[in-house]
Amino acid sequence: MRFQHLARYSDIGSNSCLIEMGETRIVLDAGTHPKHVGRDSLPLFEKIEYDTVDAILVTHPHLDHIGALPCLMEKQPHAAVAMTKETRESGEALLHNSVNVMKSKKRELGISEYPLYSHKKVDNLERFWFSRGVGETFSVGHDDRVECEFYHAGHVQGAVGIRLELEGKTVFYTGDAHFEDQTITTAAQFPQQKINTLIIETTRGDYTRPPDYTREAEKRRLGETIANVLERNGSVLIPVFAFGKTQELLMMLHELRAEDVIPVVPVHIGGLSTRMTQIADFFRESPHRLHRGFRILEDFEDLEILPRGHREPDFHPGRIYALSSGMMSEHTVSNRFSRHILESSQHAILFVGYADESTPGGKILEAGQGGRVRMDSEREHETQIQCEVHKFDFSGHSPREQLADYAASCDPDNIMLVHGDLAAKSWFHRELSDRLPHSRIIVPKPGQKIDL
Repeated sequence: MRFQHLARYSDIGSNSCLIEMGETRIVLDAGTHPKHVGRDSLPLFEKIEYDTVDAILVTHPHLDHIGALPCLMEKQPHAAVAMTKETRESGEALLHNSVNVMKSKKRELGISEYPLYSHKKVDNLERFWFSRGVGETFSVGHDDRVECEFYHAGHVQGAVGIRLELEGKTVFYTGDAHFEDQTITTAAQFPQQKINTLIIETTRGDYTRPPDYTREAEKRRLGETIANVLERNGSVLIPVFAFGKTQELLMMLHELRAEDVIPVVPVHIGGLSTRMTQIADFFRESPHRLHRGFRILEDFEDLEILPRGHREPDFHPGRIYALSSGMMSEHTVSNRFSRHILESSQHAILFVGYADESTPGGKILEAGQGGRVRMDSEREHETQIQCEVHKFDFSGHSPREQLADYAASCDPDNIMLVHGDLAAKSWFHRELSDRLPHSRIIVPKPGQKIDL
């Protein structure tokens, strides 16, 4: 048995690894890196010989886990590709959007390598993906048949952890995980038995959640902040990722209305968020879905959908604008719309997800109300931030203590720490070394092969 880390860099992004179990070779995830462009954004697929992989298993459709899948499939044309139905539907839509983004970057930044794949390529390759449900076992490989099983991961709809087993030896890959109920997605349900090798995400390893935190209290704080802004006839901009966070936010707003925390006012969404919400509604009867049966696009009162072809919604006071991207990246709807919000203390920008410090959203958070920010790198003009700025913790990743508890419960022989920056992985290494002194705990380097 052997593990090879395929992430090109040591932080979060281009997530991918190769597992060899006997003669069977399996790649887990195939993501792109959001901070790099062109082929530098891809995992180290050049480390794998052409057409030698038996299977590619995808945990969920965020681009840092699926964005490089078409590139990997070109190099591994006979590999079986498996994921849940939810990931298949959402992943196809997100890959098509990625093609559009790459085409835009080619025009704007002159990146000759873009697009790395085409709409036609996505359509052709998607026909070869097959779907498996949570709890449904299947096998891959030829001479050494590896048993595979998906486990509900609680991160986003359809996200899974993956168990691999051969001759009594087990590998479990958490993917991105959350051990608490969110607003739409129920908590992770991972295997509880002994695991020989655990590959575990470390995203929040450098973050200590306040001991008195509860999601319900955080949701109420969000609602009270929104209510205060609306009461003075201000508007609220909430930058959100089109997949996952948009749907979670809309259901939180629905709950806050039902609890009379916020009034019913128009809520605007648009662009890719509409398509991703449509897909989420298609899976509204999923057994791992909260608010089962609720159709967001039809049942959410006063939902305003941006018409096709419009760059941004019209501005009106006293409304809520849930617009992508979540980091307010340049040339996105939330970035363009922010000019209506930033320069007035009547309004507010509320962040409900991660915003990297290098992005406009991250810079707004760092500068805060009264600071200055440049929303467009092509312009010298800086905008003064006069609106309120607030951050809320609704992460789709488990706090570090819960992941460490899970790792300890599995009593693994080997633990691979992935999907985190150096500080995050360092915390997990210290914590798990104390709790599991007999386990081999490794922070794999890009490209490193490790015998299990």
